[in-house]
Amino acid sequence: MKRYLYSALYLLFSITLVNGAEPAKDYFFQPKDRIVFLGDSITEQYQYSNAIELYLTTRFPGADFFFLNAGIGGDTANGGAGRFKSHVLDEKPTKVTINFGMNDGGYGKFNPQSNKVFVEKTTLMLDMATKAGVKVALLSPNAVDPRNKSNGVEYVETQKQFYAPLRDIAAKFEFPFVDQYAITRAAQDKMLVDDPKAEKAKPYPDGFHTAAPGGMLMAHSILTGLKSPAMVSEVLFDASSKKVTGKNCTVSLAGGDGIAFERKDEALPWPVQKDWLPMLPYTNELKDLNWYGLQVTGLKQGNYAVKIDGVEVAKFSGEELAKGVNLGNLTSGPIWDHADKVYKAIEAKNRIVHGRFRGVILANVPEWLADVAKERKPMELEKRMSQIVEAQKAVNEMVKPKSHKWEVVAAN
Repeated sequence: MKRYLYSALYLLFSITLVNGAEPAKDYFFQPKDRIVFLGDSITEQYQYSNAIELYLTTRFPGADFFFLNAGIGGDTANGGAGRFKSHVLDEKPTKVTINFGMNDGGYGKFNPQSNKVFVEKTTLMLDMATKAGVKVALLSPNAVDPRNKSNGVEYVETQKQFYAPLRDIAAKFEFPFVDQYAITRAAQDKMLVDDPKAEKAKPYPDGFHTAAPGGMLMAHSILTGLKSPAMVSEVLFDASSKKVTGKNCTVSLAGGDGIAFERKDEALPWPVQKDWLPMLPYTNELKDLNWYGLQVTGLKQGNYAVKIDGVEVAKFSGEELAKGVNLGNLTSGPIWDHADKVYKAIEAKNRIVHGRFRGVILANVPEWLADVAKERKPMELEKRMSQIVEAQKAVNEMVKPKSHKWEVVAAN
């Protein structure tokens, strides 16, 4: 009997280690969620959605999320409502993000009639989701950048008025609302002062469609708006007593006289891309979303190198290390490499997702092939979905954290 009890305890302990970090019970996204991103061309760009997917996958490596994208260029809330059943509900999601409004506002002065349609169709989508038992995160679009859009000064003000009803619509259905417009507008107002010609900080090349930095800015806005956890993990090492402790990780001394320890995190940090770096001053240096901490006290004055598996990843002063540093913004190193491979696998998987959506679901079939298409489409959808399922499974397996040796050594 005792042997079986030990076996059960071992199994439970093993499962705990494999599952790693789990979302808080009140967090919008939960384990096993099937998530659909719905929107227009900005959603179909797969930039902010990929960045959100990357965060969720690396932060909750045991959650087994599944992601699809139903963005269509040029679309509006009216179009989204018209295709909500076929493109969203028929995919059997548990969670949906809705990001319409950029095209709805018309890129000019405020139009009350357009706004009325926008409100009605957004309400209709939330009503359909509620009846289907699907939870929605309602988003206002990103603010246009007047530095790169000819009528941006006018339209950025129109946006504020046009999206104002969204908060009350979400509240009516008890769904979360993220005022992405307000968050990105505040960031862009700072960019306008710091970089008036958009020479360094340029999230949207044409003023509203994203480049990679804009995708990160949007993802940060959405994730923080949904109260996503800031901490990946953190280690505190006391050089005087050789005591090491950790949060959201398992740590143990590696032996020897120096500062060395084994660290196995429950999650991976968001792998910051080099082209995201210009956005860091406008996203709180990611301290509120990607805190991967290291604090070393009791050091002598001087400079120190941080090594992971023998690879130097950063240098800090003793004073900086004593206060605590964030290694979440690194753009290289063994742990970053691991998370970046996950990112590349997500991008590859989503090329299959996009091919299924554009090439099969939205396929423009000529009339003379309609009978053939009607017969073959369900089989092709099933085949493509099986490819997506396998690719997602591979991503979710790839993300499992590993143990690494950390060292802090005197630097020249």
